[in-house]
Amino acid sequence: MSALEIHQFPCLSDNYGYLVHDKVSGETAAIDTPDADKILSEAKVKGWDITQIWNTHWHPDHTGGNLKIKDETGCVIIGPAGEEEKIPGLDRAVQQDSIVNLGAYTARIFDLPGHTLGHIAYIMEDEPVAFVGDTLFALGCGRLFEGSAEQMWQSLSKLKALSEETMVYCAHEYTAANAKFALTIEPENPDLKAYSARVDALRADGQPTVPTSIAKELAANPFLRADVPALQSAMGHSGDAVATFAEIRKRKDNF
Repeated sequence: MSALEIHQFPCLSDNYGYLVHDKVSGETAAIDTPDADKILSEAKVKGWDITQIWNTHWHPDHTGGNLKIKDETGCVIIGPAGEEEKIPGLDRAVQQDSIVNLGAYTARIFDLPGHTLGHIAYIMEDEPVAFVGDTLFALGCGRLFEGSAEQMWQSLSKLKALSEETMVYCAHEYTAANAKFALTIEPENPDLKAYSARVDALRADGQPTVPTSIAKELAANPFLRADVPALQSAMGHSGDAVATFAEIRKRKDNF
C-alpha cells in the first residue's frame, strides 16, 4: 500500500487545495497556496505539518498564501525558475527535469510554458500522479495569458505522453463549463458525451470532477486532440496540430 496520501479540498470560488503527505517521513507539501487559512486549517485537521510548498506558477490564486504559511510553519517554498522574482518567499527555483523530494518520494519537474511563461508541473515518479496547475484541466486547458499556442501545444504534448493511468490534479473546478464547450467541438464523440453526463451527475451531487486521468482526457478533451485528423479537418486546419489547437483555444475564449 502506498505511503503517499493526497488530501483535496475546495478553496476560494473554484480552486482546489492539495496537501500531499508521506506517512513514513511525516513530510507534507501544499500544492500552490490559494487560501492560507484554509490550507493551514485542513493540515491541522489531518494532523499534518506542512514542510514544503510546491508552486506551479506565479498567479496570486496559486501563491497568495505562501508567506503566511511559511511564517507559521517554516516550510520550504519551491517554484519555477522562470518566475523566480514573482514567487513570494521562494527558497528553491526548479526547472525541466529538476527533482523534488517529499520523504522517500520524488517528483520530476516539467516546464510547461503557455498559461504563463514559467509554468511548471510536478510529476510524481513513484506514483501515477501529476500536479499540473493551470496547464491542463478536466476537458480543458489554461488560457494563454503569456505564452503562444505553439508553446501550449508542446506543453500539453508532454502531458499527453504520460502513462494513461496517470491521475491529473488540476487547480480548478471548471469541468462543467468545459464540457459544454467541448461538445460544440466534437458533438458526436461518444467518450465526451459519456464524460459530460458523469460530470453533470457529480456536480448535481456536489462532488468534484477532479482528479481526472490522462486516459480520460486523451479520449474526450478537445485541447489534447488537436492532432486527430478528423478534428483538424473540422477546425479547418488539416495536418496542422498547432493551428487546430489555436482555433479551439480561440473558440473557447469567446464561448
